[in-house]
Amino acid sequence: MLPLPSYQASALFRATTFFLFGLGLSLTPTVQAQVPELHWSNDGKQFWYRAKSGSPSQLILVDIAKRKAIPLAEHRELRQKLAELLDADTQELKLQEIRFAGESGTLLLKCNDQYFTLKQAFEEFEIGPSEPFQSTQPDSAFFLPPRSGEGQGQTHIEISNELDAAIELVWIGRRNSRTSYGKVNAGQSHRQHTFVGHVWGILDSNGRLLACFEAQNNATVKISEKSLKNVRREQRSRANGRDRDTWLTTVRGSRSPDRKWTAEIREEDAWLVSSTDGEEEHLLDGQADKEWSYNNLGSGTRYYTNPSERGEFFWSPKSDFLVALQTKRSDKEQRRVHYVESTPRDQLQPKLHNYQYSKPGDDLPIKRIKLFSMANKLEIPVSSELFANPFSLRFLGWSESADRFFVHYNQRGHQVVRVLEVRVEDGMVRPIIEEKSESFIHYSDGGKSVFEQVSADQWIWASERSGWNHLYRYSREQAKVLNAVTSGNWNFKRMVRFDRQAKKIWFMAVGLHEGQDPYHEHFCSVNFDGSEFKVLTDGDGTHKISFTRDNKNFFDTYSRVDMAPTTELRDAESGEKICLLQTKETESEFGSRRLTSRFSAKGRDGKTDIWGIIHWPRDFDPEKKYAVIEQIYAGPHDHHVPKSFRTRFGAHNVADAGFIVVQIDGMGTAWRSKAFHDKCYKNLRDAGFPDRIAWLKAAAAEHPQMDLSRVGIYGGSAGGQNAMAALLWHNEFYKVAVADCGCHDNRMDKIWWNEQWMGWPVDQSYIENSNMENAHLLEGHLMLTLGEMDENVDPASTIQVVKKLIDADKDFEFVLLPGRGHGAGESRWAAQKRLRFFQTHLGVPQ
Repeated sequence: MLPLPSYQASALFRATTFFLFGLGLSLTPTVQAQVPELHWSNDGKQFWYRAKSGSPSQLILVDIAKRKAIPLAEHRELRQKLAELLDADTQELKLQEIRFAGESGTLLLKCNDQYFTLKQAFEEFEIGPSEPFQSTQPDSAFFLPPRSGEGQGQTHIEISNELDAAIELVWIGRRNSRTSYGKVNAGQSHRQHTFVGHVWGILDSNGRLLACFEAQNNATVKISEKSLKNVRREQRSRANGRDRDTWLTTVRGSRSPDRKWTAEIREEDAWLVSSTDGEEEHLLDGQADKEWSYNNLGSGTRYYTNPSERGEFFWSPKSDFLVALQTKRSDKEQRRVHYVESTPRDQLQPKLHNYQYSKPGDDLPIKRIKLFSMANKLEIPVSSELFANPFSLRFLGWSESADRFFVHYNQRGHQVVRVLEVRVEDGMVRPIIEEKSESFIHYSDGGKSVFEQVSADQWIWASERSGWNHLYRYSREQAKVLNAVTSGNWNFKRMVRFDRQAKKIWFMAVGLHEGQDPYHEHFCSVNFDGSEFKVLTDGDGTHKISFTRDNKNFFDTYSRVDMAPTTELRDAESGEKICLLQTKETESEFGSRRLTSRFSAKGRDGKTDIWGIIHWPRDFDPEKKYAVIEQIYAGPHDHHVPKSFRTRFGAHNVADAGFIVVQIDGMGTAWRSKAFHDKCYKNLRDAGFPDRIAWLKAAAAEHPQMDLSRVGIYGGSAGGQNAMAALLWHNEFYKVAVADCGCHDNRMDKIWWNEQWMGWPVDQSYIENSNMENAHLLEGHLMLTLGEMDENVDPASTIQVVKKLIDADKDFEFVLLPGRGHGAGESRWAAQKRLRFFQTHLGVPQ
């Protein structure tokens, strides 16, 4: 099942949008939250930007050290002086463009098509005529690679190569992908179409990244020895410890660091061959054990065919030891999913497709560690007792002294995770960090797993042992917790910056502020020892941050579904607000009608707050009664109700047809307490329905326009499973459901997602939670939609439900979409059919 609800799937659309931007196609984004385009002085002390709120837009100059911001068009003395120089009325002035002359404090201005030099704008300023200036990107515009954001208008940049060798221009996409746009030879220039805010990289002839820059409007980018020197200087100043003082060393590959030996795979065995003459060779394990292979057989998803990928070898830094991961073959053939493409584009006859796809309960290749000493070319036995049943076994690296190495072990069933230390002297294995859970450890989908090295002896580790997700500092030598880094009835969510030198962490957290939506992300900092914990943001919304280049300040943009974004500049140490960059007036800029509003109510236990949102129809009439439709996605890997502002949500397409649409996060979803999350364990059919129903009843009590005698529900993937489940186990409340590409039986879907929540081995709970096995319980009106070429969820899962419904003599609709894959129900035709289905069975406003 796709681990994305339909609204999150729009991220894929946005990623595609960014790619199209790179090709010169323009699409209009709907998200209104972003830091404005900033233009920095060379010393990084000042910047200017164009504030887009209101009309006309303002050019704002900011001095970080002085903690001041000046809207230049409102600088009374400056306007008067410009009026004198131009012999014009102050009302006739039009400030068109500004640029830094180089050093902080000096600006070049273009006003009424004439040019001026402005010095010391924040003090007693000087201004006088200037020659026309060219838009040249300053050397300090180069920085370490971020990713392209949403384009802010088409432009061109001029790439001038002043080096003695050719360079390659690459566009850096949203996921740090690199797309080449060709070479620029030494001494030549290249004009490139782009969008303001897109990020470009410069590679040397060996493909090494030399520098990155963010495209400014009609800028010239000079690649010279001077600019690259500035890059290196800025890299040093920006370094936050991640790439320095690293005590874990990983040398992966077949060739030893001293270049004397090469590890080779011959059939299933590992051999050591001299790299100098190739004549001396050794069979490392001394025997051919065909049950085990040095070929990397993966984790049940695919076999490697590229020889360079086949083996997993890790040399010690001094080439005196070699670690290899060996894989035990499964006696069973790996599972393959088959489907028929009925209408291929290139032929009349259908095509049969298949692909490898492990499902819950399937045998997986098991890995073990083999350690070899190069002194005598003999194996040092390593016991597998502490990693006997791995879902995954990952080599982490060598210690600073290389007398030991470390591996990460996730036991199948996801209830035990260990960081293990292996001593090379005798192969002794001991756990230095161990995590256990009676339900599950949320490792998947970028969940609650954090592992950062503080020093040669200390690590930072995330755990829910307190009932909330927090950070702990461990001693490797003592194999115990030294201190809790964070604590409280809230969750550490995501690392932003990890500074070993300052012994400090900057991170995002949720659930911090009493009275706020507990899913709002706030920015925090704390020392490794747990002292000086600070919440650095306070606006009532969910926050997105980005650091300034010197890491001393950060930009904070926060919003809610019912509040347009505000962007502030804040101090990274204290959180003090330096200045407001821009804000958007929700009602004046986006209308006073309440298209989306927030609501919270108590859940099934009468104590826990459940949060959701309500999408109102465009022509909402408070005197009418409206059927209610829930858009559901209850995947336990995350929470799924939108938290940040958009001008329009996908649910409005349903609401505008005459419905009130709601989205709710019930128990069983992530990022509340561990107890809240654990409701899903071996119980995916629950999907938070008791909380959702309680929330809807409370919402209807406050908004009597909601008619709870007519409630529908729809969702896709995991949401498709949830939507059908509503008519199996809660059909006294839900009357109509549309389920797209659902994982209707968790034995039919991918192994990693389903074993994470339903456990291993496969037991009776899988049957009890199955829509297919319980299809006979159906009451109400059901539509099933399916793309015949779904490679995310086995399409047979929906077909098996169809068979069971027929066997039970149930009335339902089934729509198969030829040539479509996962999410086919969101295609325009299928979405319209879904809408008509709701209108038919729920009616229109009364």
